[in-house]
Amino acid sequence: MLPPQKLEQLARQLADNLPPGLKAGADEFEQKARTVLQSQLMKLDLVSREEFDRQTAVLAKTRAMVEQLEARLSQLEDK
Repeated sequence: MLPPQKLEQLARQLADNLPPGLKAGADEFEQKARTVLQSQLMKLDLVSREEFDRQTAVLAKTRAMVEQLEARLSQLEDK
């Protein structure tokens, strides 16, 4: 999930890029943009970097075990 600071930065950038005629409502737009961004990001199936790294390590360990088992099976089949 995006950290709150990043979400606020993104909402501020959207508000800063409004056309000149709409600058008066920039604060309201920024608040609504932040709310919409947050609700849409919550709908995504995201994991944290820590969880991703943990699962990557588990996968690497599992892959190594499968390779060992395949090698062992190959040796047994050769006998």
